[in-house]
Amino acid sequence: MQTKSILSLLALASVPLASATGNNGNGKGSGKSCSHKGLDWYAKKAGLKYFGAATDSPGQRERAGYESAYPKYDEIMWKSGEFGQTTPTNGQKWLFTEPTQGVFNFTEGDIVANLARENKKLLRCHALVWHSQLAPWVEAKSDWTKDELREVVVNHVTNVMNHYKGQCYAWDVVNEAFNEDGTYRESVFYNVLGEEFIELAFKTASKLDPKAKLYYNDYNLESPSPKTEAVRKLVKELQEKKIRIDGVGLQAHLIAENRPTLEQHKAAIKGFAELGVEVALTELDVRLQTPANETNLALQKEGYYNAVSACVQVDGCIGVTIWDFYDPFSWVPFVFEGEGAALLWFEDFSTHPAYDGVVEALKEGRKGKGPKAKRFIA
Repeated sequence: MQTKSILSLLALASVPLASATGNNGNGKGSGKSCSHKGLDWYAKKAGLKYFGAATDSPGQRERAGYESAYPKYDEIMWKSGEFGQTTPTNGQKWLFTEPTQGVFNFTEGDIVANLARENKKLLRCHALVWHSQLAPWVEAKSDWTKDELREVVVNHVTNVMNHYKGQCYAWDVVNEAFNEDGTYRESVFYNVLGEEFIELAFKTASKLDPKAKLYYNDYNLESPSPKTEAVRKLVKELQEKKIRIDGVGLQAHLIAENRPTLEQHKAAIKGFAELGVEVALTELDVRLQTPANETNLALQKEGYYNAVSACVQVDGCIGVTIWDFYDPFSWVPFVFEGEGAALLWFEDFSTHPAYDGVVEALKEGRKGKGPKAKRFIA
């Protein structure tokens, strides 16, 4: 996820909505009948492995000014059948898991992991090596030697993966290592170790949990670009060196007013899938200029439809995770001024028109030939 600061991710607030006309007269979704099936059910009928939503620990929301108990939120998240998978939004990141060198704390990540297990949800784990939301001690030292930093990376990956071993369907092993032009992002890891830090992270992860899928995860991979080509090159290089990489995560933090087309999404997904790795939309949201109105909610619906439909249509795309589902818990308003309403549920728990766009994309099923070619039958 792109961030301006740690506080940007932890400070969560609601997004105001303007009145608009739409599915039920105010631009919001029309509601779901008593016979409604959840998004995860539709996704599995369409041939995907899951449809999920990231979620955070109640403590982080409480610190951000929210009460920790949201019965309606919890009912939708865990009991409604809307989601079959989750990702801890923040709790497994370096800042929380190794706040002091060699001292590990899994409290935040365990809250979500335990809820996932109790409610029989698939768990995607996120993220082992990332330049952002690092514990301050990693970047505070300006004279790391290569051997020292190698040891730090191996020790961190080893301890975190061993703690969650057997719980994670997949791990985002390396997150956001590239710039938009396809060059490597400068970070403490790259500046000291160069490209080697990526290989080191994947080699270490592969030894620790052979059953977990190992992913490279990044944003702006949703349409062909120099960045998508750089990640394709990385995948091929790891494969040539016999270093296991199982998947590429397309974060899919999209913009309603400038969303990729369906064909652009499909081209990007195909570009990775043809390398023999699985692909997933890992952090999907579609932000818009607030306050929301009928026009930009329609654009948002199209944005969600395009992304989900592309995943359904392309062999190799296995699932979709939205980056939380409830607008007040979105990271967007605190990173992008004047933007928000990026998810599928408004503050009052009514659904966006985009919810119906997702259902439409899943119901249409896979077009053409292939293992999921059969059309959806309710």
